[in-house]
Amino acid sequence: MRLIISFAALFLSVVLLQLSSGSLGPLDALSGLALDFTRQEIGMLGSAHFLGFFIGCWWAPRLMGSVGHSRAFAAFTATGAIGLIAHMLIVDPIAWALMRIASGMCVAGCYTVVEAWLQAKVTNETRGRTMGVYRLIDMGGSLAAQLVIGVLEPASYVSYNLLAIVCCAALLPLTLTTIKQPETPNAPRLRPRLAAQRSPLAAAGVIVAALSSASFRMVGPIYGQEVGLSTPQIAWFMASFVLGGALAQYPVGWLADKYDRRWVLIWLSAAAMCSCAVTALSAGLGTYGIMITAGLFGLTTFPIYSVAAAHAHDFAESSERVELSAALMFYFALGAIAAPFTASALIDSFGPSALFGMIAVGHGGLILFGLARMRTRASPSKRTAYVYAPRTSFLIGRLTGRSRDRR
Repeated sequence: MRLIISFAALFLSVVLLQLSSGSLGPLDALSGLALDFTRQEIGMLGSAHFLGFFIGCWWAPRLMGSVGHSRAFAAFTATGAIGLIAHMLIVDPIAWALMRIASGMCVAGCYTVVEAWLQAKVTNETRGRTMGVYRLIDMGGSLAAQLVIGVLEPASYVSYNLLAIVCCAALLPLTLTTIKQPETPNAPRLRPRLAAQRSPLAAAGVIVAALSSASFRMVGPIYGQEVGLSTPQIAWFMASFVLGGALAQYPVGWLADKYDRRWVLIWLSAAAMCSCAVTALSAGLGTYGIMITAGLFGLTTFPIYSVAAAHAHDFAESSERVELSAALMFYFALGAIAAPFTASALIDSFGPSALFGMIAVGHGGLILFGLARMRTRASPSKRTAYVYAPRTSFLIGRLTGRSRDRR
């Protein structure tokens, strides 16, 4: 408990960062609609965010090595705040895309600093409890961020200014903490081929996970407005997705530890296809029906990344865990960069249900690939522990690696 209290400054910074950055994606989508941006331009903003996220993941460890943890955190937070404030100064989709690259770099860079700090301070005895609290705080901040959308007016300088203030406030707890800064960790080598070599199915699984979550988070507000939801209702619609994903972690983790993880992935994808169909047809079910189906969508799609990651780690050595986690994050970033723009273009051409049609096709492909891989290779004789793996930074593998080795 004393250790967790000592991390209070880090955790508070994470919450404030989530409230600002997590609210930006839906707010940009609603603001873009209010400003008559095209659907493709709104999707481009989501793709730009994940491009910045990938750049931040790669650059952050190197910047920490040059200037230290606190200064790196301050630099990335300032980058995100500048991007937020500049939104209503330059109302142009290309300019906003550049700002979203800045926000993506801010998220990845700040999470890298926080996770490097945690990794340096925890021990094998405290790792599990600390990570449990960290995941709970991160998920809670993400859920609250979706609800914030309900009180922010789209295309308003005040709304973006409020988010910029919260982003700046994230600086205070971490930069003012009296905890001694840890040594700078070595940046993991980025070896995308490692994930494909250890488990092609896992690499495909994290791409499909990105297809689901990135397109829904960045383009979901367009769908919500198309089916007649008000801004506060869109906030609950987005929050239902996050809540469903949070509730799924324990039961899916139990299944992934008890049964062949390839079957778990296949059945999750089958359930995701069903939830896509139900969600696409939920416009006539009323507001509560739409919220329930969004929660069901999160329940079936959110855990896929963690199950795929656990399956990949089943075939890896302990010394490969950090680089394997980074490689999986790389594939997730690729899928997340492509998904929002593609989804928005499909919505523009075929209507709002095309969002879930695209996601369903992706999960159908994962089912077929999973069945094919089961004919190619047997299930591993020894399995690692299932771990909920946040998609936050390339350093997350340092925090989860030892937890996997305990089995």
